[in-house]
Amino acid sequence: MAQDSCYLGLDFSTQQLKAIVINNNLDITHQSVVNFDLDLPEFRTHGGVHNHDDGLTVSAPTIMWVKALDMLLERLKLEGLDFSTVSALSGAAQQHGSVYWKKGAEKIIETISPNKFLYEQLQGCFSIRDSPVWMDSSTKTLCNILEEKVGGAMALSQLTGSRAYERFTGNQIAKVFRDKPSQYEFTERISLVSSFGATLFVGKYAPIDLSDASGMNLLDIHTKDWSDICLQACAPALREKLGDPVPSCTVLGSVSSYFIERYGFPENCCVIAFTGDNPASLAGTQMNKGDITISLGTSDTLFLWLSDPSPSLEGHILCNPIDKNDYMALLCFKNGSLTRERIRDDCAEGSWQLFSDLLESTPRGNFGNIGMFFDLMEILPAVVGDYRFNKRNELISRFSKEVEVRALVEGQFLAKRVHAENFGFSIDPSAKIIATGGASTNKSLIQVLSDVFELPVYVLDVPNSACLGSAFRAKHGLLGEDASYQEMFSKPIGIHLSATPTKDACDIYAPMLARYRILQEKVKAMNS
Repeated sequence: MAQDSCYLGLDFSTQQLKAIVINNNLDITHQSVVNFDLDLPEFRTHGGVHNHDDGLTVSAPTIMWVKALDMLLERLKLEGLDFSTVSALSGAAQQHGSVYWKKGAEKIIETISPNKFLYEQLQGCFSIRDSPVWMDSSTKTLCNILEEKVGGAMALSQLTGSRAYERFTGNQIAKVFRDKPSQYEFTERISLVSSFGATLFVGKYAPIDLSDASGMNLLDIHTKDWSDICLQACAPALREKLGDPVPSCTVLGSVSSYFIERYGFPENCCVIAFTGDNPASLAGTQMNKGDITISLGTSDTLFLWLSDPSPSLEGHILCNPIDKNDYMALLCFKNGSLTRERIRDDCAEGSWQLFSDLLESTPRGNFGNIGMFFDLMEILPAVVGDYRFNKRNELISRFSKEVEVRALVEGQFLAKRVHAENFGFSIDPSAKIIATGGASTNKSLIQVLSDVFELPVYVLDVPNSACLGSAFRAKHGLLGEDASYQEMFSKPIGIHLSATPTKDACDIYAPMLARYRILQEKVKAMNS
């Protein structure tokens, strides 16, 4: 690889199309972004999507993503990126969105002219112009049908890594077949948004990678192939329309002549399979086997690297985007920052500093008090409301302000460890936690996280981890699937140590974990 080689990572997210370029030392050299609402107002999106009148259907104009790519590349050119130095590229995209290419579209993709923008030439290529996206919740009936045909929710989860979810692509495809049979019949290929992005660059239909494919309710995560029973439950001739899935590190080929002639990409610039934004984020955090990534945002999300997963009715098991033999688990908790903000407002006068002071004023273990706070109907477990227990496991009505704050923080992290262990995760003393998101800057809160998990916590300073992970994956794909992903990093990129567990953390929190399991079952029974 030439010393001046660089690697392009893209992210087709819900609201933006982003790009990050890194050099051989993995330093970021260029960044650019296109905001769909602001930069492409002609598509009249709100938050990057169209919300339909039924309150359940959510979609996005497919051609908008194409025009955004045109705009992004032009911006990178104006910012001085020498495209001739791009050795490889890869990308990420919002998971669960689907694109429907009409019959004959691939021939158009293969023959596009470098003298015009992509969006001008591809406008007529889609049998369905608005793509279903992850925010859609209109397929409940079809989810029920899929679970019934497979043998129940647990059987589907054990097969595909997740029970049936309304946003998952198999159920969205089933809706298209049910409601728009003629458009489905006229569809030549169905892409995920990720493989759609790869298709634009490679100039032919790009396969779906295994990691993003495992968020469809269609892939057998054990055989790494489509499940025939799931395909048949959703729509006819689906295997042909999806193509064969491939490992996430697959080199799909070189960029098409369009990008070579229009922008000056080298003829040997490799396109590495695109994947979903969550798998790409795992790559962007530079996780090792045994590590945990926790995103502390509006909702809190756990990424776990697993070798022997235990699928359940809660959370998701996906194929690992870095190691094709392993898996990743994704656990989402709806009540994240918004719940923390509510307790901050109630107990700390809206001040994060006072919130931290109250947290630090109470001892670890909180005098035996445990709290569970769910402003929204939670996923893990499916309950809502506030539940406060004293040291005798008795439900009580209120805590003092300082006890309330610590009960919230400890309760949230105890829940995360409990559900991680339920998924087959075991704590490795040599592992670490990588924290991202707004709350990761609160050192008092991060110390509790470190103590509960008994692991050091590192904070990722670099935003757009999915986009950065795509750039990392571009270089890794070029090195070859047998190359170690971790060995690319002579030093961690944009990560610093924030907290280490106290010596007696295990003595305090091991009994609390056991109690939390019992109390959670009690809360679930109260809501059954």
